[in-house]
Amino acid sequence: MDYDMRSAPLPFLAVALALAAVLSVAACGADAPETGEWNVVILGATVIDGTGAPGYRADVALVGDRIVRINPNGLDPAGAETVVDADGLVLAPGFVDLHAHLNTIQMHPDSRSHVAQGVTTALGGPDGGGPWPLGEHLSGLERMGIGMNVGYLVGHNSVRRTVMGLENRAPTSDELARMRGMVAQAMDEGAWGISTGLKYLPGAFSKVDEVVALSEAAAAAGGIYTSHLREEGLGLLEGVSEAIEIGRRAGIPVVLTHHKVVGAPMWGSSAVTLAMVDSARAAGIDVMIDQYPYTASYTGCDILIPAWAQEGGDDDLLVRMDDPALADSILAGIAYNIVNDRGANDLSRVQFAIVGWDESLEGGTLADLAEREGVAPTPEHGAELLIEVVRRGGASCIFHAMDQSDVDAIMVHPQTMIASDGRLTEPGIGHPHPRWYGTFPRVLGVYVREREVLDLETAVHKMTAMPARRMGLIDRGEVREGWVADLVVFDPETVIDRATFEDPHHYPDGIPWVFVNGVAQIADGEFMDLRPGRVLRKPAG
Repeated sequence: MDYDMRSAPLPFLAVALALAAVLSVAACGADAPETGEWNVVILGATVIDGTGAPGYRADVALVGDRIVRINPNGLDPAGAETVVDADGLVLAPGFVDLHAHLNTIQMHPDSRSHVAQGVTTALGGPDGGGPWPLGEHLSGLERMGIGMNVGYLVGHNSVRRTVMGLENRAPTSDELARMRGMVAQAMDEGAWGISTGLKYLPGAFSKVDEVVALSEAAAAAGGIYTSHLREEGLGLLEGVSEAIEIGRRAGIPVVLTHHKVVGAPMWGSSAVTLAMVDSARAAGIDVMIDQYPYTASYTGCDILIPAWAQEGGDDDLLVRMDDPALADSILAGIAYNIVNDRGANDLSRVQFAIVGWDESLEGGTLADLAEREGVAPTPEHGAELLIEVVRRGGASCIFHAMDQSDVDAIMVHPQTMIASDGRLTEPGIGHPHPRWYGTFPRVLGVYVREREVLDLETAVHKMTAMPARRMGLIDRGEVREGWVADLVVFDPETVIDRATFEDPHHYPDGIPWVFVNGVAQIADGEFMDLRPGRVLRKPAG
């Protein structure tokens, strides 16, 4: 697969490392197995190095947190502390999740639901929701100890909420200057870029000029821009155009994050959005995509409520519902979205995930709630029920509103990377989207082995080197001598996700080894919880 090196950081260093690795491999190509003192030797693996190149058989040795030898002619494991028999297995770089919700990492510092998928590095703070203040958060994670490597984006919504609350207006010049300063501060503290959630509050109240101004502050420090588009349904094309325009004006690399086509009226529109990406890149605008391999999304139930009605938060929304004229408009807007957007014109496609005030609803649907309440499952009744859900405390939902053909088309595009949009979790907590447990093994098991949408080398590339380079990582994302030993060993014949929409709390199969910074977090199928992860701060510059 071609890779646009214009988007790669520090290209001269990368080329130098690549040349050194090639010369080193050539130098150790002796007839007899090489000997040495290794911490770990992985024997007989099919190495798929992350670049998209064909796999090859080799032994690989680790010392400390580094890959020190890759030898197709063999290594002598006699002095190794740990020997992994990888005959028939694939050795790949650890997967890099460019869109992860890490807001529960204090509850789940072992990061098992991600590590079990083969993820060794995750980028948090997506959809405009990064932690603030960032530096304080990162230091806290270092003190706590974590199971995988993490980096963060600074969230536009977090910044705007801190300065302006949930007000539906443009910022004053002083407020804009303060927000730009906050973005610059986060970049100085190690953020890898800025994220927006323009479908969510308060980002939905922002205009393009505001987002460009804040993105310029991130671009000045070498950051990236990832965007939950303003619309992913009827306004999808305008949403993609806006993200491209922000990238052009701010001079910042763009990721259309969890790119999808929502709602039956727009199904098939990926042909247009992908053509827009190609056109933008031809014009010199650096645009890429990430995607999860499912036909359902996950977010708060209030995504079905018009943004204007939510100004000020849920309390103000409920006050507006006491005004008959406003209530009619709000309910009509929700019903419209149920028909044309994430509701997919069917209450049974809106599935409750986490409902703190009534766990019996979890896993059921809005249609099930309508039946329980004794009303017909119409969009109008669905709108009324949704307001009652908000009144009682809200809920997160899974929205089955996407078409498989769009998922496939987006996945095969050469600029698409795989990312989970998942949260850290553990069995027994709510009814999560299965992507929280199964994104990466699902690509390998379903989209590579079963459906042959991708070949194996391309799939690994989309999960490793591509996101690592887009994030700006220098020595992760490839199996290369001298690089960090973030590695996953999986069985290409058995790797599969086991989490389903009906029964989501299952770890995947077929991933017996995962190394994070050279430490086996999963060893011969057993989760070790050694917390070898590191907080990754973007270097200044």
